[in-house]
Amino acid sequence: MSVGMVLEGGGMRGLYTAGVLDTLMNERIKVDGMVTVSAGALFGINYASGQHGRALRYNKTYLKDKRYMGMRHLLKTGDIINKEFAYYTVPYSLDVFDEQSFKTSGIDFYATVTNMETGEAEYKQITDPFRQMETLRASGSMPFVSKPVDLEGIPYLDGGVADSIPYKQAGDLGYDKKIVILTRPLDYRKSKPNPFLIDQWYKKYPQFKETLKQRYRNYNNTVEQITKDEQTKEAFVIRPSVAIPIKRLERDPDKLQMMYDLGVKDTAARLDELKHYIYA
Repeated sequence: MSVGMVLEGGGMRGLYTAGVLDTLMNERIKVDGMVTVSAGALFGINYASGQHGRALRYNKTYLKDKRYMGMRHLLKTGDIINKEFAYYTVPYSLDVFDEQSFKTSGIDFYATVTNMETGEAEYKQITDPFRQMETLRASGSMPFVSKPVDLEGIPYLDGGVADSIPYKQAGDLGYDKKIVILTRPLDYRKSKPNPFLIDQWYKKYPQFKETLKQRYRNYNNTVEQITKDEQTKEAFVIRPSVAIPIKRLERDPDKLQMMYDLGVKDTAARLDELKHYIYA
């Protein structure tokens, strides 16, 4: 019986996911695979490496550091996140990512990216995080505030554009049981975006811009399917029990802590239920 985990993105809302995962680590709850996207990939990889507290720690430590992110970097480079600092300096030297533990975890880890030429989602298995750092960066590179990330000559952006919650992919990979961690409350649905802005911004990528326009519909349909499967016990879903106002690129460390603490609280309240789902 294999267990897969699905992680939604959402920028700094992903600190909710970090709280969930740290609680699961405390309980020694393991899964066979993780299908992640965007912040779900960037924060969730710490579960596979067994690094409790790392996602919260480095975000709170460097949140207001000018080297990390901000409008200065966006205007200077086209990326609101400082590539060199966030993706290389931090995990390589300041708050070191334990790649060896990741490699020996026994967890198959997938990061979702969006191919800008086809407009379709691709699911890249991460086996060597340092060597595949650009793939992880592509997964978390949000539209409008990030430049395309080149992977073998093909431009990619945020996997959440084509597949905001890679739930179907987890089923396609054959996991018998699926734990889904969302970063929005039960009643949240995406609204239709402004097509004019998308058309102007991504006119060089016609397939990508059409996918971006339909993101809201695909997201809402996936949420509806997950909710149905939750009711029939085909999936176990952990989502925020209350809505906390937080920006995608939140700079208030107290709000990050609130999201994290809510993830811990919501998961602790359902641990017995989760264990029964996994092991029954």
